[in-house]
Amino acid sequence: NLSVNHPPSFDAASAQIRAAFHAGQMPVELQAELQSAYAELGQTPVAVRSSATAEDLPDLSFAGQQDTLLNVIGDVQLLAAVITCWSSLWTARAISYRLRNHITHDEVSLAVVVQLMVASDVSGVLFTVNPLTGQRRESVIDATFGLGEALVSGQVEPDHIVATHDGKVLSHTLGSKSILTRGKPDGGIETILAKADQRSSLSDDEIRQLVALGQQVQTEYGTPQDIEWAFVAGKLYLLQARPITSLFPVPEIQFAPLKIWFSFGAVQGLLAPISPLGRSVLQYTLNHAALVFGAPPATAQNTVMQAAGERLWMDVSGVLRHPMGKHIYQRIL
Repeated sequence: NLSVNHPPSFDAASAQIRAAFHAGQMPVELQAELQSAYAELGQTPVAVRSSATAEDLPDLSFAGQQDTLLNVIGDVQLLAAVITCWSSLWTARAISYRLRNHITHDEVSLAVVVQLMVASDVSGVLFTVNPLTGQRRESVIDATFGLGEALVSGQVEPDHIVATHDGKVLSHTLGSKSILTRGKPDGGIETILAKADQRSSLSDDEIRQLVALGQQVQTEYGTPQDIEWAFVAGKLYLLQARPITSLFPVPEIQFAPLKIWFSFGAVQGLLAPISPLGRSVLQYTLNHAALVFGAPPATAQNTVMQAAGERLWMDVSGVLRHPMGKHIYQRIL
């Protein structure tokens, strides 16, 4: 029996399930299709990646729970890597995560993607908004030399860069980058010690290229993105993009001209989420309060008060742009 309060039960279940995958036999027809497609690629080194159907939901992220195998060379390694990816739908971490979030195991499935291997000189991740502060006008880059495997698995301290969306660098912190991951001639990867704490992994021009790519991808998908990328001989490759699911939501607004919002709940001491009925009552009441000042209520098209993160937010931009309003607002605060 599996229990979220007993982690060893997940390890045992995962080991048993994954062993069954590797003991099984891949259908001959599928083997032939894989080998034929691989031959068309010239049997060059490839990356074998997992893509689960429930991997990136609007409010949940399964990122990193399934396996990726890099620098796979030859038919034997390819077939074994595909089976490993299939079985990784049943890692202990994935099983536990599904149970904790009440996702039925039968609802998820996994596809395997085989891509040409990018033997990167520099690689890393790019967030098209700042995931720590929630600042929508900043991009954040973590970069290191070699393959990105050491970075995404947390083994290396990368260079950390914060830049505006027009490519202006706001901060650039050099990491120790003491570990470098690279492909081996006979397949697979190896990790070696490196000393690169005095060198930046990216130039200013490469930072601008990354930021521009991130904005292009974000525009394409209509939501902030977490992107894996690589540079090889100065050429930028996009390896993977997924939505960022951990951002605290903000009101649906345009950023030009500048808008200033404050949390109505925080001012009132209501730090917890407000129920839908509570938000509706407050919005309706405050809209009709405009009648006291001779203005018509705007219940249908409310541009001053909006909901985000189950809280109410008020637009005070107009007040602060007025000399008297600015003075009064500062006194109230």
